Amino acid sequence: MPGSGQGSDKLLSILCHISPFLSVPFLLPLIVYLVKREDSKLVAAHASEAFNFHLSLAIYAVPCWFLIFILIGIPLLLALGLMLFICAIVAAIKASEGGFYRYPLTIRLLS
Repeated sequence: MPGSGQGSDKLLSILCHISPFLSVPFLLPLIVYLVKREDSKLVAAHASEAFNFHLSLAIYAVPCWFLIFILIGIPLLLALGLMLFICAIVAAIKASEGGFYRYPLTIRLLS
């Protein structure tokens, strides 16, 4: 249906998931969530899931920085970075196909 916003909804969902690669991991999903939560429940769900995951990884990274001094923090930070990279790409692919991806190890703060 022309003008239904399906293309822009899909694009916004994908952008929320790849926002860390655009250097706005928290800001973009939060703005999309606040703007689209009434218009599109699917886009709001993608935005909140992406925001929660990126915020969760930031929370997990804080103790890793302190653990760098005993050398265990370095592999933990690398694992978090790899998890971010892989999960964000998988979620963006699912969003492009019209599906939904639940990130692992996510603290659900925004619902």
